[in-house]
Amino acid sequence: IIAVDNSPAMTTRCREILAADNSTAPVLLVCGDIRDVPIEKAAMVVLNFTLQFLPEKDRPDLLQRICRGLLPGGILVLSEQIVQDNARFQELYTEMHHAFKKNRGYSELEISRKRSAPEKVLIPEPLETHRRRLREAGFERSKVWYQCFNFASLIAIKAE
Repeated sequence: IIAVDNSPAMTTRCREILAADNSTAPVLLVCGDIRDVPIEKAAMVVLNFTLQFLPEKDRPDLLQRICRGLLPGGILVLSEQIVQDNARFQELYTEMHHAFKKNRGYSELEISRKRSAPEKVLIPEPLETHRRRLREAGFERSKVWYQCFNFASLIAIKAE
């Protein structure tokens, strides 16, 4: 397992969690930019809420590199915040997500701050944009395996 994050705090926290775990699986933690990490002979790659923080122009190249680096039949699990292609659904899902946070104890101020802080760096896209980009990157097929509000996870498969 090679785990990559560009945040030293996140890699430090991951190291702490791994130290408390009894697993014997080898894990290499890399604090760096995923765009600079070589991907070779991988059976599986997982991108958890990563593309949305990259410039849109860099997203196709990363997905193409991942597809090339996967073994035949390899899979990519891609989880991203998404935007709806219908304004009313977008508004509804946003309201439901805020209600979810409020029910979990977040104050209105915390919800507002969490929403406005990433607006300039987090650029979500519609699900269809992700599907198209996966096809263009060389993945044979993809499928949404989980979605809740404006968060979706897809599995993309490289041809055998």
